Amino acid sequence: MTVLGRLTERILGLPAASTSATSSAGAGAVGVARDLRVPMADGVDLLADLHRPRGAGPLPAVLVRTPYGRRQALVRVLVGVLARRGFQVVVQDVRGTGGSGGDFRAFHDERADGLATLAWLRAQPWCDGRVATAGASYLGFAQWALAPYADPPLAAMGLGVTASEMVGSFYPGGALSLHNTLVWSSLMGTRDGRPLTHARRVRRAMRHLPVGEADTAAVGRPEPFFREVTANAERREFWDATDHSAAVAATTAPASMVTGWWDLFLRGQLRDFEALQDAGRQPRITIGPWGHDLKALRAVLLDQVSWLDAHLHGDAAAPRRAPVRLHLQGAGRWLDVERWPPPGTEPTPLHLSHVLTWDGDASGAEPLAFTYDALDPTPSVGGPLLAPGRGGQRDNTRLERRGDVAVLTGAVLDRDLDLIGPVSAVIHVRTSTGHGDLFVRLSDVDPRGVSRNVTDGVLRIGAPGIVRAEVEMRPTAYRFRRGHRLRVLLAGGAFPRFARNHGRGEPAGRAVASRRVRFEVHRDADHPSSLLLPVWRG
Repeated sequence: MTVLGRLTERILGLPAASTSATSSAGAGAVGVARDLRVPMADGVDLLADLHRPRGAGPLPAVLVRTPYGRRQALVRVLVGVLARRGFQVVVQDVRGTGGSGGDFRAFHDERADGLATLAWLRAQPWCDGRVATAGASYLGFAQWALAPYADPPLAAMGLGVTASEMVGSFYPGGALSLHNTLVWSSLMGTRDGRPLTHARRVRRAMRHLPVGEADTAAVGRPEPFFREVTANAERREFWDATDHSAAVAATTAPASMVTGWWDLFLRGQLRDFEALQDAGRQPRITIGPWGHDLKALRAVLLDQVSWLDAHLHGDAAAPRRAPVRLHLQGAGRWLDVERWPPPGTEPTPLHLSHVLTWDGDASGAEPLAFTYDALDPTPSVGGPLLAPGRGGQRDNTRLERRGDVAVLTGAVLDRDLDLIGPVSAVIHVRTSTGHGDLFVRLSDVDPRGVSRNVTDGVLRIGAPGIVRAEVEMRPTAYRFRRGHRLRVLLAGGAFPRFARNHGRGEPAGRAVASRRVRFEVHRDADHPSSLLLPVWRG
């Protein structure tokens, strides 16, 4: 084991490598065969590195497929942790990245290339036919593009902060996810050796119009993935072949997942987990107080090592834990439950009346009104962002003082209130132009008056008259403490997390001109507006 490997594992708090496979050849005795050529059906070769214990016979293989470079730092951490614990690891650059041939078309080619790689792996004399997969984010999506179609099935899957479909993260509620899309595409657009684009330049580029050309402002040239996302915001069928969610329930490979309450793929990953549970599978999931960031790395590595130990090394003790382990934010404690959503959760409406109320009395409540201006867009604060130090839970006090938002606050709580599960809102709203984005946020107000975001959601509206807007918000597990208050904020956007809605109904990627949009939120007896909160009484 290298000094760097020991240091990395100590920093991450990982247990020492002590599997039978490593001890038989000496701790850390790992051989590496580089630049193996894996042929695809169309004649393109993808390159891979093989890490295996020296002197070992045929072993199961752990496949890691990445667009970030098989020798990139975080990929090396994952591969190194696994290899030093006696796993045989094959790490491959996906099509058009690293040294692999072909063109990189994000998300499009992972099914065919993954299946071809799996067939090649199983035919190698050093593989005993069993293949598992591991990784996080895009590396997790690459697993979902393969696993449902593998015959025979994979031996195990380790799925960190990822989902079987990514389209819901490109266009949540129909709005264009500008910040995360531009950040990721700028990263991919500078992976060819040019200096990584400075974060400030990328952030400035988010204001560029039309938004479909913001990639040029960020990295100096068009970036194919960003162009595809912005050009197809109104054509979701373009992404159909990249959506593997319909095949999740039929997947029999044992799956272990890690996600975070502030991860951008949280909703999709929980849907995958529910689909597996409803199909009678036995997946497990850990949901922690982190986002799509380094804080999740330790949990992903610990989870995947234990899961692969169980299914490839026969460690019978590894899976012995509750199927769902979640962190209850605000309480600072972990809960082990049998299902998601957990038993004991009661969906309860919180009504938008003169104030926030549980009793539903909306007598005499006038519509709430605010005006959204795309030239001075309502800013985003916190949330699931690919931006260290900007995402997650933040102080919303300044945002709530703006004139382009509406805010309602509930009474002081006389006892702790736990919410665990999916959150949604039904808001009756009229826009002056028939177009707009409705942003809904639930926050926690402490006794000092500081307001911090807990969950939110957005919905793109494109119809005249009063619209019954059903807004899917982010699931949560959160304790509102006694003495705190609940607060709901309503706005016409959250920029640059979501691209501006220009109020004219033009395609999101091409819009430049804008109209101010007046929102009226109705909350009378004929148009009751409310949030549906998962009150947990467990």
